[in-house]
Amino acid sequence: MRRQPASPAVVLGAGVNLIEVVRSLSLAGIDAAIVAPPCDPTSRSRHAASITTWDWPARRSVMEETPLVEALLAFAARQPTPPPLLSTSDEALLFCSRHRDPLAGGFELNLPPVELVEALVDKARFTTVAERFDLPVPRTVVIEPSAGPPPDVSCLRFPVVVKPHWRSPSWHEVIDAKACVIEDDAALRSLWSRITGACTALVIQEHIPGPESRVESYHVYRDRQGATLAEMTGRKIRTLPLVNGHTTSLVVTARQDVSCCGRAIVERLDLRGMAKLDFKRAPDGRLVLLEVNARCSLWHHPAARAGVNFPAVMHADLAGAPGPPTTSRPGLRWVHPLDAVAARRSGQPLRTWARWARTCDAWAFWDRDDPLPLLHALAATTGARLRQVAGRRPSREKTRGTR
Repeated sequence: MRRQPASPAVVLGAGVNLIEVVRSLSLAGIDAAIVAPPCDPTSRSRHAASITTWDWPARRSVMEETPLVEALLAFAARQPTPPPLLSTSDEALLFCSRHRDPLAGGFELNLPPVELVEALVDKARFTTVAERFDLPVPRTVVIEPSAGPPPDVSCLRFPVVVKPHWRSPSWHEVIDAKACVIEDDAALRSLWSRITGACTALVIQEHIPGPESRVESYHVYRDRQGATLAEMTGRKIRTLPLVNGHTTSLVVTARQDVSCCGRAIVERLDLRGMAKLDFKRAPDGRLVLLEVNARCSLWHHPAARAGVNFPAVMHADLAGAPGPPTTSRPGLRWVHPLDAVAARRSGQPLRTWARWARTCDAWAFWDRDDPLPLLHALAATTGARLRQVAGRRPSREKTRGTR
């Protein structure tokens, strides 16, 4: 009997998360069809075919997303079997979750319940979930920014971490990091006027001391019945910015306490599908939970090269096919080109970093057989930097005659 050809994986998202998931699928010989913003580097990859372009951050209304649902269902109808649907960003995850009923008519989905997805994405709502399930999170308060002095947070010990309930562009216009560390009450008062309009809710938590290299993660894929089909642990090496920044280098690990803690939380929440749990190791060795993401991430490319290809496992599971082996090789390192900047800011000479980077097993955006995504990303970054510099430079007319 002739076997029906497999449908491609449909991957929704943007940026480094998207290209790294497409890379992991390509390592397993799985085609990828993407939904990404215009000019996203992944659209230049020979491993990805575009379904349509979609500017995720600009779309919030469920009604506004109807054209994308229709485009996806039209694509699914042309495939030999229902394709699996993977999300690589919070916006894409919310889209899949909120439209799960119509999308289930053409795709294979494996998602947590709607209410849990909403709570995992919204950090303010997650505090309620953490309290209900007794999760090992830092002491936290949620406040609504308003004019006037900041609220009393004497129930927390300084320093504290302040972060938005949602990763919005308005926050990054004010703070060049995912969160900021506040040393005392005076610093909070100084910051307050800048962040009152950046988001509708702020999450303030007690800060766990130590560098970002103490952030460790548990990665897992569970099928619809709750069985674990793949798992792995990892640790950040550097981020940009150096504190509360985005990951620029990481290493695959095999930490049993991280696995045990991650499994216990996943069981408590009864998670299904893909998940990444971020912990920070306190000075006394305790693992403190920072967040839970129920989607694919940039970690899946190094994980695939280390022997645990999460997107391929998900694809096989949803297609009803045997999954690939899932034996992890700890010690494998992944690096982003911007890690050169992070290393330089941490005091490491560029030559030393370059020697270290050459020994890494996986690079963000880069593949010798598929170079265009990196070239496109570098061109876009350089262009944005030149426009920024040009915007700060006085025009020739204004400076004429001043010499």
